[in-house]
Amino acid sequence: MAPALEVADIFRRHGEAFRQAHAGHLGGVERRIMGAITACRTAVLGGHVEQCDDCGATRIAYNSCRNRHCPKCQGLARAQWLAERQAELLPAPYFHVVFTLPVPVGEIAFQNKAIVYAILFRAAAETLATIAADPRHLGAKLGMTMVLHTWGQTLLHHPHIHCVVPGGGPSLDGTRWVACRPGFFLPVRVLARLFRRLFLRELENAFGAGKLRFFGKLANLAEPQAFARRLGELRRLDWVVYAKAPFGGPEQVLAYLGRYTHRVAIANSRLISLSDGKVRFTWKDYRANGKTKVMMLAADEFIRRFLLHTLPDGFHRIRHYGFLANGGRGDNIALCRKLLDKCHASAGSEPARDPARGDRVLTAKDFAICPECGGSMRHIAVVPRSRNPFSCDTS
Repeated sequence: MAPALEVADIFRRHGEAFRQAHAGHLGGVERRIMGAITACRTAVLGGHVEQCDDCGATRIAYNSCRNRHCPKCQGLARAQWLAERQAELLPAPYFHVVFTLPVPVGEIAFQNKAIVYAILFRAAAETLATIAADPRHLGAKLGMTMVLHTWGQTLLHHPHIHCVVPGGGPSLDGTRWVACRPGFFLPVRVLARLFRRLFLRELENAFGAGKLRFFGKLANLAEPQAFARRLGELRRLDWVVYAKAPFGGPEQVLAYLGRYTHRVAIANSRLISLSDGKVRFTWKDYRANGKTKVMMLAADEFIRRFLLHTLPDGFHRIRHYGFLANGGRGDNIALCRKLLDKCHASAGSEPARDPARGDRVLTAKDFAICPECGGSMRHIAVVPRSRNPFSCDTS
């Protein structure tokens, strides 16, 4: 059942007023995203007529905008991405590590999204790889899938990286599989200190190369002395790296990735009401043990917060590093499987069930299900586009 209220409804009712009120500050990417979400799965984009092979029920299915910021367009993209990732999962425990930027760094990141978010990815990946390669900790090469999230539960800017990492990897000479200790991955305090040093080094290099821009209350940071003072302050802060409990196995990893990789700033299911120019939505207060609460914002403020999380055109928010990096990934996965099989054989244990060998994942056909009887829907006619008043960004 579709949610009673959607982000698109808020854009339809209050989007034009927001565009006019913020005309001097609203960028082209934000305008395209608003247009795409508003047009998504409406007659504006056209569609097709589906009919159930079992009960004969028919429905019109309008086309999606395919925008990665759209709450309604992530299901199929998620299923297709998971199908590709399934073949890469290893029969080993997986860990979830989160790297978070302190608030003062997040402010710099917001004004320099492409540069600073990329630094965040690189610093987190290098941190994990460096500490894991140290024989005092693991002495192995890691493979990492990383996902950028820029929001917190109240939609404020909160950039952080979610990392899903196998609990081990090939030894540095590639001859054996090195597993981490049961239930323990890498020391988070050591990770946090190295992450801080690597990130700030890259940030300083970006400033020296003239790649950073500052405006508003951060305008003074354009001065070298002011920027150097800010770096000194940031070096004295405690940076947070959090390692969550290990997953139960590859199947749980796949389910986790499905929840996190294609998430947008807020799901339609969290929206409660829109009345008198106010939006009410649920949020989890993690300082109160995850208690669910209700927040009310003016529609203008809700839209502003939603658009805080738009990504620059062409920016990749899901990235792979180590033995999962794009170059040589297939050969690296094959080596890992070989080493894991040898490891299980020498231990006299049965290898863990491998999801890449026979389990089924969702495909596009799973989304064409009859709402009346659960049968399969098939296309029987095309619905042409109406005149499209929006420029739809499908990035």
